[in-house]
Amino acid sequence: MLEAVQDALSYIRKHYQETPEIGIILGTGLGRLGENIQADKTLAYNFIPHFPISTVESHFGRLIFGTFGGKKVVAMQGRFHYYEGYSMQEITFPVRVMKMLGIHTLIVSNASGGLNLSYKNGDLVVIDDHINLQGTNPLIGPNESKFGPRFPDMSRPYDPTLIDKALEIAKEANIRIHKGVYVGVTGPNLETRAEYRYLERIGGDIVGMSTVPEVLVARHMNLRVFAISVVTDVGDPDNLHPVSLDDVIEVANEAEPRISHIVSELIPFL
Repeated sequence: MLEAVQDALSYIRKHYQETPEIGIILGTGLGRLGENIQADKTLAYNFIPHFPISTVESHFGRLIFGTFGGKKVVAMQGRFHYYEGYSMQEITFPVRVMKMLGIHTLIVSNASGGLNLSYKNGDLVVIDDHINLQGTNPLIGPNESKFGPRFPDMSRPYDPTLIDKALEIAKEANIRIHKGVYVGVTGPNLETRAEYRYLERIGGDIVGMSTVPEVLVARHMNLRVFAISVVTDVGDPDNLHPVSLDDVIEVANEAEPRISHIVSELIPFL
C-alpha cells in the first residue's frame, strides 16, 4: 500500500507541485460543487497509478486541484463504492494519497435516504456519528504504522467544532439542516420496508452506501473530518414509494447551492 501511494504521489507531483490543505469528496449528484473551485489543475483518475475508476454514471472521475474559500484544496469529483466491486482498500486509496499530499482536513458529501421521519426530501444533515453495516473494514489486514495506529480511536470520528460551525452557518443563511447518525450499507439496492424500520430502530437518521470507509481511513491517518449529506428520499416503511437514480440526482442537484454555501463558508474557518 505504501509503495502504491508513493507511485500515485510521484505522478501527481509531476503535474501539480503545491500542497493542498483540505480534501473534498463530492458524492452522488453533488459533483457540480467542483465548479465552484478555482481550478489550477485537473487529473483524470485513469492516468493516476493505482487509482480505481468510478463506474457510477453521475460521477465524473477526476481530481481537481485549486482554491476554494481561500484555501488550497484537492477534490475528488467522483468517488468509489463497495458495490462497484472494489475492495475497501481500493475505495479508500485516494484518501491516503490526499493525506500524503498534505491535507489536514477531509470534507465529505453524499446523498442519503432518510430514516428519521421528521426529515424531508432536500434537507441537509451534518453527520455526527455513523454505524458501519458494510460487513467489512478498510483497516483489516497488516497495519502500516506510517499511516496510523493498529487500533484507531473512533469516539468522535466527525469533528465537533466543525459540526457546530456548519450548523451556525446554516442558521445564519436560513438553511434547513439537522445533525444525525449515518448508517453505511453496501447497496446497490435500496432498502426494503423492514430494513428501513430496523435501521431507524438501531439509531440511524440517514442511510447510504459510502462515506464510512473513507472516514475510517481518514481518522486512521489523523485527519480532521466533516461530512454533510442531502436527504434525497425519505424511507417511510408505511408509505414507501419506488425511487430512481434520476430522482436522487434531481434532489441532490437542487440542494447543491446550499451545500456549497455551507462548505465555502466553513473552509476559511479551517
